[in-house]
Amino acid sequence: MPLTTSLSDETGFVGVQRFDRFGGEPNRRTDARDLTVSGVFRPGGHVGPTWILRPWPQATGTWGASLTTWLEAGPACPAGGGAQKTPVRRFVHLCDHPRMAHSLESLVIRHTHRLSSPKGSAGEGAAAARQFDAALTSVGFKLSAELFDRLSGLSEAAVVHTAKRTLRTVSEMVGDHVRHNSYFIDFPANVPATEEFWTRCVAKALDDDKPSENVLTQLAHGVLDLLSLPTYGRYQHTYEEMLAVQDELIASAGDRVTVLHLGRDLEDELTDLYLALAGSRTPLGEDHLSDFTTLAEQCALGPQPESIPVRENRAVVNEARLAVGADLLLDTVTDVLRLACRLSGGDVTLQEPTRFRALSRPARRALLAGLDAVVAANPAKLADVHAHREPFKRLGERLHPHEYPRWPHAADVFAVARGEKEARSFDSRVEKLLDECDVLGAVRLLKAAPGRLFRTLDLLLRIAAGQEERDAVVAAAVQVAPEVSGRVVLSLREHFHNRGRETDEPRIFVNRRGRAWVCADHRPPVPAEDRDRLIAALDAEIRRRLPTPGRLLIDPDVLDVALPLSGRATASGLGVLPRGSVSSVDGEQLRFFVYWKETAARTDYDLSALLLHADYSTDSWLSYTSLSAVGGRHSGDVTEAPDGASEFISLSLDQVRSTFIVPQVNIFAGEGFEEVEESFFGFMVRDGERKGRPFEPRTVRMKSELRGMGRVALPLVFRHEGDGRWRAKWLHLYLKGVSSANRVEENQVSVAKLVRAVVEREQLTVGYLIDLMSGGTTAVDMDLWDGGQVPDEPVTYIGLERLEGLHPDSRVITLENLRDLIPA
Repeated sequence: MPLTTSLSDETGFVGVQRFDRFGGEPNRRTDARDLTVSGVFRPGGHVGPTWILRPWPQATGTWGASLTTWLEAGPACPAGGGAQKTPVRRFVHLCDHPRMAHSLESLVIRHTHRLSSPKGSAGEGAAAARQFDAALTSVGFKLSAELFDRLSGLSEAAVVHTAKRTLRTVSEMVGDHVRHNSYFIDFPANVPATEEFWTRCVAKALDDDKPSENVLTQLAHGVLDLLSLPTYGRYQHTYEEMLAVQDELIASAGDRVTVLHLGRDLEDELTDLYLALAGSRTPLGEDHLSDFTTLAEQCALGPQPESIPVRENRAVVNEARLAVGADLLLDTVTDVLRLACRLSGGDVTLQEPTRFRALSRPARRALLAGLDAVVAANPAKLADVHAHREPFKRLGERLHPHEYPRWPHAADVFAVARGEKEARSFDSRVEKLLDECDVLGAVRLLKAAPGRLFRTLDLLLRIAAGQEERDAVVAAAVQVAPEVSGRVVLSLREHFHNRGRETDEPRIFVNRRGRAWVCADHRPPVPAEDRDRLIAALDAEIRRRLPTPGRLLIDPDVLDVALPLSGRATASGLGVLPRGSVSSVDGEQLRFFVYWKETAARTDYDLSALLLHADYSTDSWLSYTSLSAVGGRHSGDVTEAPDGASEFISLSLDQVRSTFIVPQVNIFAGEGFEEVEESFFGFMVRDGERKGRPFEPRTVRMKSELRGMGRVALPLVFRHEGDGRWRAKWLHLYLKGVSSANRVEENQVSVAKLVRAVVEREQLTVGYLIDLMSGGTTAVDMDLWDGGQVPDEPVTYIGLERLEGLHPDSRVITLENLRDLIPA
């Protein structure tokens, strides 16, 4: 019988994890070193979790207490901690997840906006629950009615304990876990003109005897280093002094309110989230993948999804299963290669080379046995080795297949990689036919690989000799479409929709890390008739795969959200939409913010905004070199962040005459976005003269992590539409930039080209799928939610956030699980 318990302290939560094998006597210790949890196995299938409590580890003496509880784990649990099939449970400290997470409970909150069913003794907790709800309101959250009722039935101590953990998590979600100071103490009021401010800094420097000689020398040579001025780039007041001069924010009904809903037990929530991420039909973003890795460690021996379509996700699952001695989930030799990359801390997408580490003997045996089983079941899969011959060669040097003659098929894999064994590559046969412009031959061959055929359709239509060959290409695509994944079908549908544009229009390329570049599209056009036939066929195939939901309830704000065909097209954060999505901006004041904290070296990030005309030419900009422009103010340049720093730009939208506003974060000096301890961007919306601090969490509409390979970040662009309203189009892009001194003045041309390429490209949206789902059938009853009462019966609800009061049997699709809309 498993023992379950929990402890809490100021720094986190101690809970329960599944575990199936200890190696020796592992232990986990809190950051304060006051609690250690270890485990020991004994012969006969017994495990002993031991708690060692020492409240004052730095005090003189050795006072402490320990408790060991011996549990029967089952006969399959051998002495010495060998692999076993029967799960046992271990106690561990769960506050070790990187960024934004103190526990697995917070992971659930971030991904689902649900609070796992609160635990504690019964009591009168209504007053504490109301205080909890009020505290949440200050950061733009609130309790659902169901969650409030659940908390009200608990003791006050249980509610307070839950509130402390939850508030810490939601504060991080919105960016309120750090202090946002501004260089100009009463920003956005009294921001000086740029030249006036610099002159003021020079005057103060000349009043100081120590630096004045250096400043005079620079002025004599006609060049002045602003960083040499003692009052430039460094806060001249404390955070508390800044708060003292700011007026309180006037409350508004238009402030963001994110509802926290009541979830199930933590273990059930974790299992559901694991299954959702493992079964995702689209690749996960970097932070989602990190969270998925944590979940896989907990759920490797539990329920598994029917399929794991994304190969990178499968590598994560296999790593976790390997650690607990479970069977690996493999169906290609490349799955084994990805797992080896994962074990070596390399790139599981196989886009970048991996330096394989020395692997343990059990790991080597598992990988070789997996390779042998895959090839034995289907020898044709040896041909997959050709696509990654060099990595397989390097892996063979680590696995030593010659030491394991019982797995001869595994040895064949490395023989093919070395060229000692022939396995004709499918790709080489296709390439040969394409080189010879044998379109009909290539089509016949590619029918055996439907996904590859779909990815080659544009090329086949371009090189086809005449209408007969183009007809054959289209017919083949229609024939194999049912065998192609939904994500690929949708991607091709979006591709051909945009192929109707004129040639020489900008064409954008984005890699998996968000790096973007633009070039002119010189491809010959696809004939309109063939393109239209393909689009109609793809629409029909997608419609066939979509469910018939009965009654649809739609939030109108979700209609222009781009389909998340890849999780890498979305940054992690709060209120973040996939690249290409369009959302309305309702408010008079728009304010951007960036926060960063350097790790080791002095780091200077510069928040800027480029203002463009309708033809994408530059109108003006806001930055540290232009503190004010029409309708805008910059909070001042901060040039170092050992304790964290923030910069802001505030714009009165009714005064902006430009068509586009492009916020950007330039790295002027120091550490990159993936090197700093923390960095994030966001924007707030306010109405009228509401006063308030530079950063007010309940006015935050979006906050996203800055984690990309580039020196210039472009999170989104705002466009002034013909109806007078402003709308945002989401970018999530990075420019390479230069190693230092990136400035908005220097990159305005490249930014304008990139913005044009994204703005003028049309993405498939949620509205497109809803039209297919509801169009042409009487089986679907669709309503647009107008903010009123929700239906009493079960519905399929699709919106930005979950509604309160939905029938418990309703299917709910929100930003957190929008990927579930992608058909299989």
